[in-house]
Amino acid sequence: MIDHVAIVGAGFSGTLHAINLLRHDGPRATLIERSDVAGEGLAYGAAHPDHLLNVRAAGMSAFPDDADHFCRWLTARGIADADATFVPRLTYRAYLADLLAEARARAGDRLQLVRGDVVDLRRDGTGARLTLADGRTIDADAAVLAIGNLPPHTPPGFDPDRLPHGRYRPDPWAADVAEGLQGDDVVLVLGTGLTMVDVVLMLDARGFAGRIVALSRRGLLPHRHAPAPNPDPRRDRPGTTASALLHDVRQRAAAIGWRAAVDELRPFNQAMWRAADGAQRARFLRHLRPWWDIHRHRLAPAVADRIEHLRAEGRLTLIAGKTIAAVPVDGAVAVTWRPRGCATPETMRVASVFNCTGPQGDLSRTTDPLVARLVETGAIRPDAAHLGIDVDPQARTIGHDGCANDWLYALGPMTRGAFWEIVAVPDLRVQTWTLARRLSHAQWVGGEGL
Repeated sequence: MIDHVAIVGAGFSGTLHAINLLRHDGPRATLIERSDVAGEGLAYGAAHPDHLLNVRAAGMSAFPDDADHFCRWLTARGIADADATFVPRLTYRAYLADLLAEARARAGDRLQLVRGDVVDLRRDGTGARLTLADGRTIDADAAVLAIGNLPPHTPPGFDPDRLPHGRYRPDPWAADVAEGLQGDDVVLVLGTGLTMVDVVLMLDARGFAGRIVALSRRGLLPHRHAPAPNPDPRRDRPGTTASALLHDVRQRAAAIGWRAAVDELRPFNQAMWRAADGAQRARFLRHLRPWWDIHRHRLAPAVADRIEHLRAEGRLTLIAGKTIAAVPVDGAVAVTWRPRGCATPETMRVASVFNCTGPQGDLSRTTDPLVARLVETGAIRPDAAHLGIDVDPQARTIGHDGCANDWLYALGPMTRGAFWEIVAVPDLRVQTWTLARRLSHAQWVGGEGL
C-alpha cells in the first residue's frame, strides 16, 4: 500500500504529478525542489517575455481529462481567441503557479514542499529513503524522479577550464546572457534547434547588436507552425520500420501537407517506438532524427518571423559542420571547425560560445550527483539507446539487474528511451496523470487496469 510518494524535481512533470495524486485522492506527496521556486522548471523558469509556447493554447491544458482547462484560465484573464494563441511562456508559468497554489490550499498536509537537493536515494525496507545535501532524510513508500533535462555535454574540442572566464556558456538559460558583449562582437551558438532560437531572442531583447553564428552538424532550423490547425488525423498506425515510416509520411504529405502528415502521427508515436526493435530505433536516430526534430517541434509564427528577420539583416547566420578545437586568444575564443562535406577546417574568432546542443541523456557521462549515485548503486541503468533512464511502460525504473523497481519511478524527458515522444506538455501531462492514477489505484475506476 502506497501512502506517501516523494517526488524529486518540481518542474512541470513533478508538479503535475503531485497535483494529479491529489486529484485522484491518492497518496500524500512531498515535492522536493533544489531551486527557489517550485512549479516552473527550466522551460518556464528561465523564460523571457519574447519566448512563446511552441504549441497553441488549445493543446496546453495541464490535464488530459480536461482539454479546455488552460483556455478557460486564459479567457478568465481577458485573453481573446485563446485556443488559437501561441501565448508567452511566462503566461504558462503563471498558470502552473496558480495550479500549484490551488492544490496546496486544498491539500493541507497532504502536499508538502521541501526545498533541498537530493544527493542519495536508495531502497529502505519496502520503500525509499532520500538524503538531502544538508543531511535531512525523507522516507516514502515510493519515489519519483522528475528531474527534467540534464545539461548538454561539453562539445568536441572544448576544455572550459582553458578558456577565458565567461566566454564559454554551458548554461544557455543564464540571466546574464548578453553580459560583457559589445555591439561589434561575434558570438557562436552551438546547435540550431529550439534552444538556439531562445538564446537568439534573449540576446536580441537584451540589446546585443552584433552577429550571431549558429553551428550544428546539418545547420537545420526548426520549421514554423501553419497559420491554422491541421485537418482530422488518421485512424491507422503506419509501419514501424524507418523506411516504411518515411515512405508513408511522404505520401501523406503529398496529399494533406507535411505538417498534417507529421502531426497526425502523434497518437501513434509512442506505440510505434515501443514496437520498433533496437536496430530500427538506432537507424531512426542515426538518419532521421534531425529531420524529424525540425518538422515535429516547430516555431510559433511570430517567433519564426523574428528569426527570418534577423537572418535577412545578416545578424544571424546558420552554418553546418562540427567543432574540432577551441583555444583562448586575446580574451576571446578561436574556434576551429570543419564545414559539412569539406575536409579543410576553418577558424573563427568569437567573443562568446553558447552551448545549445541539447539535453544530456547518456547516464555514463552525467555530472548530476544523484543520477550518478543511482547508476553507481545499480538502482537505475541507461536505456539501450543511451537517451536517458531505462523504464518500463508503467514508468518504473529498471535496475542494473534488469528488474523493474516498484519503489522508484521516473517521469519526463529522461524517459525518452522508452517512450521517445515525451518532451512536450501534451505527452508529459498524460504520463504524469497515468502514473498518478496507478499509484492512487484510480486506474481501476475507468477499467484501465482490467
